[in-house]
Amino acid sequence: MSVTASFDLLLRGGRVIDPAAGIDGIKDVAIRNGKIAAVQSDILPTSAKDVVDVTGKLVLPGMIDTHAHVFQYVSGRFGMQPDMVGVQSGVTTLIDQGGPSCMTLPGFRHFIAEPAKSRVYAFLSAYLVGGLEGHFYPNLYSPDGVDIDATVKSAIANRDLVRGIKAHAEIGGFARWGIRVLEMAAEIGKRAELPVYVHFGQLWGLPESGTNGEDVDTILERVIPLLKEGDVLAHPFTRHPGGFVNREGEVHPVIQAAIDRGLKIDVGHGSHFSYRLAKKAIAAGIVPNTLGADIHGYNTEVPAPAGTPDEHEDDENHPFKGQAKFSLVQAMSSMISLGLTLEQVVPMVTSNPAKMIGMSDKIGSLKVGMDADVSVLVEKPGRYILRDNENTEVISNGLLQPAFCLRAGTRFDPIAPILPQAVAA
Repeated sequence: MSVTASFDLLLRGGRVIDPAAGIDGIKDVAIRNGKIAAVQSDILPTSAKDVVDVTGKLVLPGMIDTHAHVFQYVSGRFGMQPDMVGVQSGVTTLIDQGGPSCMTLPGFRHFIAEPAKSRVYAFLSAYLVGGLEGHFYPNLYSPDGVDIDATVKSAIANRDLVRGIKAHAEIGGFARWGIRVLEMAAEIGKRAELPVYVHFGQLWGLPESGTNGEDVDTILERVIPLLKEGDVLAHPFTRHPGGFVNREGEVHPVIQAAIDRGLKIDVGHGSHFSYRLAKKAIAAGIVPNTLGADIHGYNTEVPAPAGTPDEHEDDENHPFKGQAKFSLVQAMSSMISLGLTLEQVVPMVTSNPAKMIGMSDKIGSLKVGMDADVSVLVEKPGRYILRDNENTEVISNGLLQPAFCLRAGTRFDPIAPILPQAVAA
């Protein structure tokens, strides 16, 4: 170690991809006092107290998951432990989608956001009850469960934590209640001057809910006019009715018009994702802006805490049984397997989500002076099988996996038990 070392840490020789800074090449990244101090070629190793050789690895701005469910213990089996989804999976920033409400936000702040090693933000639920298990308790999610004034007041008073509004669609919401809840969520977003994130995953939902005369293929054309520039359409590739691909198997004609007037698209991967429909949408030129993983307890095998017996271990019907392991990095591999390039996918987890939540000056880049949030990935060569919830398989030529990440200069290794194991083709 040099006694004249001017940097605390040097990441040496990796391929740095920083879309916000216009960098894509072999560079060294120097860190001092938890901040980015330099990004350039051939920084002297003797200038740093510690040097990590990242030759052959990808060095990205700390990755941002735009669709997390981390209101652990409160949002039922949806809620994951934040750092398991975050820094232990190579992801430095999480945006919880609709877990907290104006009523429960203080608890989310105190028990989730503040203790987490990962950065944690929230899109505030439009509903007073927040992101409870709405498919069990649908009557909580009617228009009567929305208080526009209270939610606007809470969002404005908590700007540091609340970066948007979540317009939920608990299973069958559109068929049960029509468009009113989405109108109310759009009003909250306009008054709070925040983006609205609209869940199209299962707006239509359960047959027993009835249709009330609603036509599933009119959802998009009726919802989109309510939205403003910067609002987000989520789950475009859902396998459920009401998404971007209509009953005739064609991409809905209003989507391109929506993109043209400034609406954004988030993958919201999770259980809604269909390789079959994603291929159709991407072939039609629909490329998402952001890539939320949408990891939750219903689509991910969540291990019982150490020393705690799993009471459902022998229950074939319990919600975690047989689920896959998953991560945001795996979702990146999904998109690449569909024909997008690495250069197209990296902005979806770095600069674009930072812009989505109005924080491009703080996260999503490796510019000098910013917190040293860094995600380092490896590209594992070979042919691998990826599978969606329809059991459709695609072959990925190579697989991205997290090597480690830095959160404000502190290193975290990828020890999350939910990280998937590669399955060779």
